[in-house]
Amino acid sequence: QVQLVESGGGLVQAGGSLRLSCAASGGTFSSYTMGWFRQAPGKEREFVTAIAWSGDKTYYADSVKGRFTISRDNAKNTVYLQMNSLKPEDTAVYYCAAQNSYGALLAVVAKGSQYYNYWGQGTQVTVSS
Repeated sequence: QVQLVESGGGLVQAGGSLRLSCAASGGTFSSYTMGWFRQAPGKEREFVTAIAWSGDKTYYADSVKGRFTISRDNAKNTVYLQMNSLKPEDTAVYYCAAQNSYGALLAVVAKGSQYYNYWGQGTQVTVSS
């Protein structure tokens, strides 16, 4: 059973930065597509970013493009989310997720929460204005 544990959340002022980490165990991390999703109070969970198993393909939501960067270290079984220029609207619980990879990573598969097999418990990010 794959376990995902997020860390790095917290309270930050608008314009600040945070780096989230997601450590995986119990599976073959290097074979998984990894994604980050977030859920703000009263809203549905939404896609933030995803990275292919090899790290050679990434996708971003328009709302975070140019501000957030996803990366992975397969040797450490960890995926990262570097968040810069944070805005109050980035406030949410951020979830790490993993899906089994089959061939090239398509956008619809990367962005669809229904395609992810494993989820972390989430970490709170709060951006104050």
